[in-house]
Amino acid sequence: MLFEPLQIKNLILPNRIIMSALDLAYCPDGQVNSRLINFYEQRARGGAGLIMIGGTAIVPEGVYGGFVSIHDDTYIEGHRQLTQRVKQHGARIGVQLFHSGAYSLGFKDGHEVVAPSPVPSGLTGQIPRELTTEEIQQLIRSYGQAAVRAQKAGYEVIEIISSAGYLINQFLSPLTNQRRDQYGGSLENRMRFGLEVAAEIRRQVGPDMVLSVRLSGSDFVPGSNTWREAGIFARELQQVSIDLINITGGWHQSRVPQIQAEVPRGNYVYLARKIKEQVSIPVAIGNRINNPALAGAILQRGQADLISVARGFLADDQWAAKAKNGQAHQIRKCIACMTCLDGAFLEKADLPGVSCAINAQAGFEETRQLKTPRQKYRVLVIGAGPAGLEAARVAALQGHQVVLWEKQDYMGGQWRLASIPPGKEEFFSLIDYYQEILPALGVQIKTGINADAKAVAAENPQVILVATGAQPAFPPLPTETGAPVMQAWQVLAGEPVVGQRIAVVGGGATGCETALYLAEQGTLSAESLHFMMRHQAEQIEVLQDLLNHGIYKVSLIEMGKGLARDMARGMRWPTLKHLRTLGVDIHEETRVKVLRTGGVEVEKDGQTALIPADTIVLATGSVPCNGLYQELSQRFANVHLLGDAARPGKLIDAIHGAFERTNDLLSK
Repeated sequence: MLFEPLQIKNLILPNRIIMSALDLAYCPDGQVNSRLINFYEQRARGGAGLIMIGGTAIVPEGVYGGFVSIHDDTYIEGHRQLTQRVKQHGARIGVQLFHSGAYSLGFKDGHEVVAPSPVPSGLTGQIPRELTTEEIQQLIRSYGQAAVRAQKAGYEVIEIISSAGYLINQFLSPLTNQRRDQYGGSLENRMRFGLEVAAEIRRQVGPDMVLSVRLSGSDFVPGSNTWREAGIFARELQQVSIDLINITGGWHQSRVPQIQAEVPRGNYVYLARKIKEQVSIPVAIGNRINNPALAGAILQRGQADLISVARGFLADDQWAAKAKNGQAHQIRKCIACMTCLDGAFLEKADLPGVSCAINAQAGFEETRQLKTPRQKYRVLVIGAGPAGLEAARVAALQGHQVVLWEKQDYMGGQWRLASIPPGKEEFFSLIDYYQEILPALGVQIKTGINADAKAVAAENPQVILVATGAQPAFPPLPTETGAPVMQAWQVLAGEPVVGQRIAVVGGGATGCETALYLAEQGTLSAESLHFMMRHQAEQIEVLQDLLNHGIYKVSLIEMGKGLARDMARGMRWPTLKHLRTLGVDIHEETRVKVLRTGGVEVEKDGQTALIPADTIVLATGSVPCNGLYQELSQRFANVHLLGDAARPGKLIDAIHGAFERTNDLLSK
């Protein structure tokens, strides 16, 4: 069913796949530019049935943080160019009209922040000014006027965002709407703004335009709306001529993860089913559906009518085309690492807008095209971690003869360990991708190879790319003889710890994830919980205790203030929440003095104490493994260093660096 057409009014979608709107932060002045057009045109080539653009600002104050805008007529031409480029590949295109309300980051640019009520924003902490009734009416007209501009620009679907905690959500929720007029109080009143927006858009664009609402099926914020209220709102939206409901879940301030790797695939499909019970119009569902087989099963079971895929197209722009052509096993699936959100929200210079850790070309379609080499080389890549795997892929795509060596009997390098901690199992799909794509590209893979100068000479390569990774760093800490010290990498690789009291030294990403891995040992598994719940074998309180208390007492020691500061923002808060839930004993701003046989001697606030431990686990960084590079560079020409072997970093550093360096080196 995934590739069956669907007709909504006069619009025929070529398949049931929606690339849902992403805030890409590519448009500093709000104008559609070539970067945005090239990004979406590539996804249209990749087979998406309907591509939604946005969020797209409807008022001048919405032009901040790279959001695209359509708040006046000067923006129409850019949107027209975008719609034309997307349509020429057979995709249909829509625009999501956007107002962030209290969530606005526009205050950084001097914009006033407005909302239904002066309730502090759960995202920014800013207190917005309460909208007057006259301003609400003007906003409603602004939505309609923006919709008309979208219609003139050639959009075929107009979507209103009522999700993620933005303005319409803020009117709907009793937490953020404390008004005493016709727009506040009862659910009927709180729905009024969203319904009037929809009705005004319909009035201005006429009866034939397809209208959609991106609806929060449940806010997952205590005291706010659930699927019950969302169902009532969806029913009323249909009454005011909405044609499609596109379901997601959660607000930005929700403490229930929505799109992170720990969320089971398809976890929120039940929200679509709840909404479908209330409406007769098509319903789409998204969030953690990165597998075409799962998407097809959801449609086959009648749980939804369309599937929304956003970050799946970020990770692999050919997601739909590969699924249609029987190549789903070669899809580079989104690993839900949340790197993309850092690009949108943190405004880092090294992340100019949304990028993808595992797809170096996403957002760089103009500047990171594969280069045509002047000649074809015999290329030897040494090391099958992320950098080596990506280098082999790029070299093979350029047409070179590529051999990939790995000293272990398996591919993946240290990335295998990254997929071990709780909630990171999805990370392993990246290794699966390379295991599928590299042989298909003709890469000769040799595992169990102990690389040295003699072996390299026998291979007779013309270019050697060394990606031998990193190894754990040993900090210069005084250590008693016999102190039970291990490295975090050893623990994640499955080596047993001694005793039940474990101290993890180092509160970065590796230390936090190692602490979680240890704290979860002996807790109730998902399979066991399912069994126990179904048979009501224990009371809920007992099951909750079994879920959150394992066999180890884990302490986590960090010298600085704040844990996991090197982790993507969208992954960090669930990690910190998980640490607290599992009862990990956290010691911040605590300096390690001595590693002793009975534990870790520390100092905090001038006071010395011993944190008892039967095993001490070090998570104190890594250093490059570049000895082989040093040896080979003395013997051979064209030897180059990649990834952690050059400088330890994040996954995005390894893959993006390998793409750019390999692309440049082998095109000369």
